[in-house]
Amino acid sequence: MKKDMYEAVIGLEIHAQIALKSKMFCSCSSDSFDKEPNINTCPVCMGFPGQLPVINEEAVRKGVKASLALHCEVPPFSKFDRKNYFYPDLPKGFQISQYDQPLAVNGWIEVDACGTKKKVGITRLHLEDDAGKLTHIENGTLCDYNRCGIALMEIVSEPDMRSAAEAGAYARAMQTILRYTNSSDADMEKGMMRFDASVSIRPVGDLKLYPRAEIKNLNSFKSLENAIAYEIEKQTEMWEEGKPMNKDITVGWTDINGKTYFLRDKEGADDYRYFPEPDLPPVKITADFIEELRKDIPELPTEKFVRYTEQMEMSEAEATLISGNPDLARYFEEVAAISGDDKRATTFVSTILMAHLKKNVMEIAECKVTAQALADLIKMVNDGKISMNIAKGEVFEEMFEKGSDPAKIVKEKGLGQVSDEGELTKICEEVIAANSGSVADYRGGKAQALGFLVGQVMKETKGQANAQMVNDILKKLIG
Repeated sequence: MKKDMYEAVIGLEIHAQIALKSKMFCSCSSDSFDKEPNINTCPVCMGFPGQLPVINEEAVRKGVKASLALHCEVPPFSKFDRKNYFYPDLPKGFQISQYDQPLAVNGWIEVDACGTKKKVGITRLHLEDDAGKLTHIENGTLCDYNRCGIALMEIVSEPDMRSAAEAGAYARAMQTILRYTNSSDADMEKGMMRFDASVSIRPVGDLKLYPRAEIKNLNSFKSLENAIAYEIEKQTEMWEEGKPMNKDITVGWTDINGKTYFLRDKEGADDYRYFPEPDLPPVKITADFIEELRKDIPELPTEKFVRYTEQMEMSEAEATLISGNPDLARYFEEVAAISGDDKRATTFVSTILMAHLKKNVMEIAECKVTAQALADLIKMVNDGKISMNIAKGEVFEEMFEKGSDPAKIVKEKGLGQVSDEGELTKICEEVIAANSGSVADYRGGKAQALGFLVGQVMKETKGQANAQMVNDILKKLIG
């Protein structure tokens, strides 16, 4: 059989750290990134005898809010369970998670993979606490329990994806939604979002689910897509050789080697010996609580995309770029509202500003150019006080570097646009006299020759001439 006679079946488990100041069941700080090891711990998160956990109410609120944004059903009753396993990074000897009655079920999101839209189902969203962090060294293993007990939401998809690209698009869309709802910062560099990907292969047209490989602890979109692509290729070759997988397994991934490697047989629910957490009460969610949170859900990226393309006439690329980042979208909308010019706000934010941010490896939150300052710059262009070239060049460069006010830059550097008709007429006459060939070309029907003459005037005025006035004056003088 040929490779195109098989298809991949992919599901993702996404573990996202909930945006909280304290841990899931105790008051320890949840800020563990780049901190001294083992300073954010207490008897509760370390599992000391006799210590009782207390549910973080804000974790439940943010979990429900994320669930609603993911079109999930939120049952009126859920509970916590003990998931038992023994590993050095789990001092309690069990993880407090949710098994048969999770916080939310039956959701979906729509993703765009390579220009094709697809709905991916969400099986469940449940809450749990995190384990610690192990660092393997030459003569042993170091344990840091700062992360132990941090609140997580685990989002389990249906096996609806068929390629690494679709899985990557789903993961990116999930990150954006979690950020929009302020449920998680989802910063993968800080370990706030991790993926487990399940991959299996089957003949096209066959609806049966075959044994799968679960790729554990992928911590970047690139690793996610590369690991899935490798596993698809590997398992497809096994099918072609007549030796498909005969059981579920758990594998790891190394970016250096670009390969998955066997870890263990896949655990099942029986291995974890789930039972209801005896020290925590069930969680009861009322209809009023759900409606309160539903009203607090902001306009989501897919909705913004539609509004940007239909009402603001953005291109799909511009709308995707801006709507895909909540901080950038807030910044853009403030610039557009203050300047009153959606089109120029789009141009400055999606091209000029983004080029500078990318070049300097910066986030919008680090940018010195405030939304007010950028809107003022756009107004100056629209009012004819400076040319567009000057605005996006010298003026914006200094604004980005120093955070300076655009009006002050223009005044100090004498960059104001030349709009005096008499002065421009004189310069145009000199340019016409010096470029008789181009004048003859224009009169002979070569429209592009006028552009050359306009360019010469702009050169003489160091880019400060009012381009439209120059265009009109030249036409009038040449006749």
